[in-house]
Amino acid sequence: MKILVTGGAGFIGSHVTDAFVAAGHDVVVVDDLSTGHERNLNRGARFARIDIRDRTAVAELMQRERPEVLNHHAAQMDVRRSVADPVFDAQVNLVGFLTLMEQGRASGLRQVVFASSGGTVYGEHQRVPAREGDPTDPVSPYGVAKLGTEHYLHYYAHMYGIRYVALRYGNVYGPRQDPHGEAGVVAIFAGKLLRDEQPVINGDGKQTRDYVYVGDVARANLLALQGDFCGALNIGTGIETDVNQLFALLCTATGVHKPERHGPAKPGEQSRSVLDASAARAGLGWQPEVSLADGLSRAVAFFRENRGLGG
Repeated sequence: MKILVTGGAGFIGSHVTDAFVAAGHDVVVVDDLSTGHERNLNRGARFARIDIRDRTAVAELMQRERPEVLNHHAAQMDVRRSVADPVFDAQVNLVGFLTLMEQGRASGLRQVVFASSGGTVYGEHQRVPAREGDPTDPVSPYGVAKLGTEHYLHYYAHMYGIRYVALRYGNVYGPRQDPHGEAGVVAIFAGKLLRDEQPVINGDGKQTRDYVYVGDVARANLLALQGDFCGALNIGTGIETDVNQLFALLCTATGVHKPERHGPAKPGEQSRSVLDASAARAGLGWQPEVSLADGLSRAVAFFRENRGLGG
C-alpha cells in the first residue's frame, strides 16, 4: 500500500513509519519539523517538509503521491497550549486535518488511520476502565479537536466511503519520547534521574494513567490497515498506574533511587484514566505485549544512550 504518514518525524509517528516500512509498504512522511526531528526519519520512506495547513502544498503532494491510506499523527499535541490558544489548536488539529481530507478524497484516498486520544476524549471517566461506547466529554480544546476529528471521519466514511480507524491511545511512552505533553512524564522523570536530579511529582501523585508502549501502538496502526473495521478503538493496557508507582519503577529502571518529592497539584488535572481495549482485540486482533517494567527499561536504555539530543 502507499501510505502517507503525517507527523512521521515525531515520537509515535516515526515508530509507526518504521513498522510500515518494515512490512514492505510504500511510505511518504509529511512533517513540518516544528516538534519532530530529522533524526527520527526512516530512510526507507520519502520525506516532504510541509505544514498541513498549507492547502497548496498539500494539494500538490496528494496529486503527486495519490496515497491509498492517510495515517494521521501530525498534531498540536500540548493540552495546556490548547487551553491557552484554542484557535491555534483548532487551526492545526481540525483545519489541518480537513485540508488533508479534502485534497486526499480528490486524489483517491481510501482509508484513514487516526491517532486519537483515549486520555482526553472521555474527560473524567464515568466508568473505569473506559469503553468506546461511554460518554465523551472532553474538557480541553485538544480533546474537543480529537473527538471532532472522529466525527468528521464518520462523515467522510458515510459520504465518500473512506474507511477509518480512530485509535484512542492511552499514555504512549518509549524510545524517542519527547518530554512534552501529558505522557511526557516518563521522559521527564527518566531524564532527571539519569542526570541525578530530583523529579517533582504534581500533587499527591495518586492520579492514574494507562501507559502503553510505543511498539505496541505501532503494531496497532499496522493491524488497522487490514480487515473492514470502521470506527474508534481504545489502545491501552487496561492497567492503572499512578505517578508514585511510575516514579518507583523509573528509579528501578535507571538504578537511581531518589525519595518522592511532591509539588503543587496541576489545576484541572484528570484524576483517573484507563482504557478497556477488548474491542481492539476483537476488531483488530490487537493486545498489548510489553509490560510497563519492560517498556520503561527499553525507554531508559534509549535515553541513557542518547543523552544530549534534547527532546
